[in-house]
Amino acid sequence: MDSAGPVRQARPRWRSPLRLPATRGGRRRALWVVMTACVLALLPATWVYAEGTPRVRDMAHVPSAPVAMVFGAGLWEGKPSPYLAHRLDAAAELYRAGKVRVVLVTGDNSREDYDEPDAMRAYLTERGVPDDRIVSDFAGFDTWDSCARAQRVFGVKRAVLITQGFHIRRALALCEAAGIDAYGVGVAAKHDVTWYAGGAREVFASGKAALDALVRPSPAFLGPHEPGVERALAAG
Repeated sequence: MDSAGPVRQARPRWRSPLRLPATRGGRRRALWVVMTACVLALLPATWVYAEGTPRVRDMAHVPSAPVAMVFGAGLWEGKPSPYLAHRLDAAAELYRAGKVRVVLVTGDNSREDYDEPDAMRAYLTERGVPDDRIVSDFAGFDTWDSCARAQRVFGVKRAVLITQGFHIRRALALCEAAGIDAYGVGVAAKHDVTWYAGGAREVFASGKAALDALVRPSPAFLGPHEPGVERALAAG
């Protein structure tokens, strides 16, 4: 009988898959690589900020324009979310002040049970904006699609963009790239979880925005020219 007892197997020492270079020169090169990657990652966000900031105004000082564009921001049980309601309130105020003549509501209606533009229209009419001064874009699936369709489908050349402050600069940069002379109102919002999430999302979304502005792809759904904005302006 063996009295030595069970033989213990040596456990392999865990090694991190990420190892710093052994030499000072190697560590210096690694630091430069990391710093370069960070700078490149932030370039699109810097471009969005530089492009959009000069055209952000408050409600009292935004220039007049034929059209106000309101971007969708989600529905709660078929009604505009609080963030979207704040955007629509600003559009109604601009219309009552005579700063805009037509409101273009652009949002997602990719499913039968989800209709942002109609919910936005109903909200505006309840607040005094005439139905014939509201035009709906049912294929504003993202910011670039909304801007590109506003110019290419609805013929918008000059507009006031209305969205939250964390989104307004990207919207301005993309609408400018789409060929719209635009100023923007960044609607104030409570700094809650949604606000911080939206701000963080903008850092990543700016990469796609820069690519869209460079390539200028066709929207997901282009479709023929729609005269809704022209008719509403003529009626006004």
